[in-house]
Amino acid sequence: MGEMEEVDVDNITTDIPSQKCPLVCESASHACVDRENNPLTGPVFRNPICKVYRFQTVESKWMLVREQMEECTLSFSVPKQLLSLYIQEDVSRVQDLRELGELSPHWDNLRMEVMTRYGGIINSYQETLAELDKVTGQSFKPSCCKAQKSLEFIPINLHTQRMRVTCPRKTDAFYDIVTVGAPAAHFQGFKCGGLQRLLNRYEAEKKSFSTAYQCIYYSPEHTAKAQEVLSTMSLLQPLITGLADQLLQAAQERSSTGLRDALKSLSDKTEQFVHTLKDELVKSALLALHAARPGYVSKNQKQTTAQGGQHQGHIHQGGDQNQTPVQALPGHSPATLITESTAVCNNVEGSQTPTRGESGPLPLKHQDSIPHHKEYDEEEWDRVWANVAKSLNCVIAMVDKLHEDDNSKQDPVPEQQLADVITSHNPGDWREQLCPLVTRLKECVREVVEKAKRAMTFVLLQEAACSIPQGFLLQQRRDVVFSQALAALACGFIMKLHAGIQDKSFLRQLHLVGLVAQFESLLSTYSEEIGMLEDMEVGISDLQKVVFKITKAKTDDLSDLQPLVCGGRDHFTIEVPLPRLVFQTLPEELKEGKPLRVFPVLFNVGINEQQTLAERFGDISLQERINQKNFEMLEAYYKSLSEKVPLECLPCFQTQTDIKGLLETLGQNVVTKKRKNVEILWIAATICRRLNGIRFTSCKSAKDRTSMSVTLEQCALLRDEHQLSKDFFIRALDCMRREGCRIENVQKNIGCRKYAFNMLQLMVFPKCYRPPEGTYGKVDS
Repeated sequence: MGEMEEVDVDNITTDIPSQKCPLVCESASHACVDRENNPLTGPVFRNPICKVYRFQTVESKWMLVREQMEECTLSFSVPKQLLSLYIQEDVSRVQDLRELGELSPHWDNLRMEVMTRYGGIINSYQETLAELDKVTGQSFKPSCCKAQKSLEFIPINLHTQRMRVTCPRKTDAFYDIVTVGAPAAHFQGFKCGGLQRLLNRYEAEKKSFSTAYQCIYYSPEHTAKAQEVLSTMSLLQPLITGLADQLLQAAQERSSTGLRDALKSLSDKTEQFVHTLKDELVKSALLALHAARPGYVSKNQKQTTAQGGQHQGHIHQGGDQNQTPVQALPGHSPATLITESTAVCNNVEGSQTPTRGESGPLPLKHQDSIPHHKEYDEEEWDRVWANVAKSLNCVIAMVDKLHEDDNSKQDPVPEQQLADVITSHNPGDWREQLCPLVTRLKECVREVVEKAKRAMTFVLLQEAACSIPQGFLLQQRRDVVFSQALAALACGFIMKLHAGIQDKSFLRQLHLVGLVAQFESLLSTYSEEIGMLEDMEVGISDLQKVVFKITKAKTDDLSDLQPLVCGGRDHFTIEVPLPRLVFQTLPEELKEGKPLRVFPVLFNVGINEQQTLAERFGDISLQERINQKNFEMLEAYYKSLSEKVPLECLPCFQTQTDIKGLLETLGQNVVTKKRKNVEILWIAATICRRLNGIRFTSCKSAKDRTSMSVTLEQCALLRDEHQLSKDFFIRALDCMRREGCRIENVQKNIGCRKYAFNMLQLMVFPKCYRPPEGTYGKVDS
């Protein structure tokens, strides 16, 4: 372990020259700050620190380099919004559990225990939110507070850094990076590992939990589906209701175009709604809920006919832990249902509401959908959601009839008859004829939502009951980690958006494909940092649930330019408001609010003495698995991008290696057995910049190792893109580390201008990650 760790860095560094480097480093005044008076970034970035350097090029000319580091207000605003959403979601979940209705004593006791657990989380989050509301005037959490309970949702040391370069033969260029401490639950600790390990262990043990608590075991896929159904219903029901009202408004105005457009949108959303609800999980959960009612007595297993599947036996009162959801009865797709019932509804006349039978949906039953003390009809759910499709087709048939009648009235008529036609024409007829059918459709949708909501809530009750108490603790840990990761992502996205707001190629890439967000991690795979990396892996992966949406600000006031987070744990949207004049310049797709995706990828290479121990005596399989998995994701993003956007739209760089070649090299490196193979990080960062992506760099606290990485990347860019003289590479690197923004970051975090390295650590660091003499010493952080 005492050996000097050397890495082949010919492609990124050179030997220290013997002559002095004519170089100037000076602090800059606020007058040089890029974003000081920028209304786009004023609400988000603050407290800039700026440094200016003068470096010599290969042609013995001078380039001017400016570093600018800023804090981000989203460090606090995003977690506070998330906490409010978590509280709101859990309060809603408790209310849903109350609305399940009467349950047998066993299930009722489980429900009460689960509600008590949710109440504990709600109280805890409310207390945390109250503590955060007391924090004023602070835009970042220093590394010395990383384990503070009241700040556990806040990302550690979140900063943006921009390097702007002015040189003789090239227009000004700038390079952005976001630095943040690894998203991890430091307050909760890592004694038992991080999220990835804990989740795997929990899932393996959950079946035994279901036995102990006498509840039904649902797989992660089932619970995810239940959450998806609930989320989709909450989105689609108000949309369908609104579109139905638009249809009636168009009928009131006798607007054929408006009627046609509203009907098309209504049909699309209703078909999507039916497709979501036509799921075996919903029906099996309804049967399970019926078995959990008081007074239920199971019957012998019943064999179904060829028209149906097989019911696996009802659950006895109190639940059967070995019970599996029943098999679905075969049915038609929503599109087939709509097609088959169209002919039936074509005979609708006037404003008559269809009655039970072949001419329309079955009549509604305004009572509990799951009868007590009776045998539950397994086909009832099929009839209920089929009613929605039939009701829609009755609406479609009526609109077609109205159009036909209107066209017949528009045929040429003798002049003497025209006055009679106009007189007999009643402008309210269309609405009067459509209103009963539209009302019927909304009632069918509402009934389906009520039944499905109870069914999916019952599924989630099983998950929560099996989760006591481990699952609730894991959910809290996951909430904490995701909050930190989301704040960093939102910061990077806004920084990238504002930088490319006038770049049409970038905006096209943004709405057609989305952006890659590449997280670089320097954590080791030894001791506590394994747990941090396991937390970080899950937190970064969960960012796939996030989309962004650009909106027009109500006013140009700074308070109206703050990003807004909405959604729930299964899906979040971050709305980014822009000033009205800027918003008008955007492509139509962005102005219409198209969801903008991000593709988070994580690459990790540990570089400290703990990684030396892991490589020689421990296990680095976690790092290898993460790098291989995320390489495949990055490769898939490039393939999608190359299919939808011309590669000529991507940024141009001096280095000639194409992205495909870089990906091949990265793929070779992630499978190569090589100690501290930091080339993985260098190549991944290069690919990210070539793809117009967002760059993040992390270590435990984004202070020491992160500083070494950021300054190395900046100097490599100066050399490769701006002809920094190779003879002066190391001196420029040392100057940035000694006098630049990163040493100021250390000062902000621990009140000392020294990196927290000791000689043992530096002996095993890759050569290009070692700070200059006099800038390090063991410091408590």
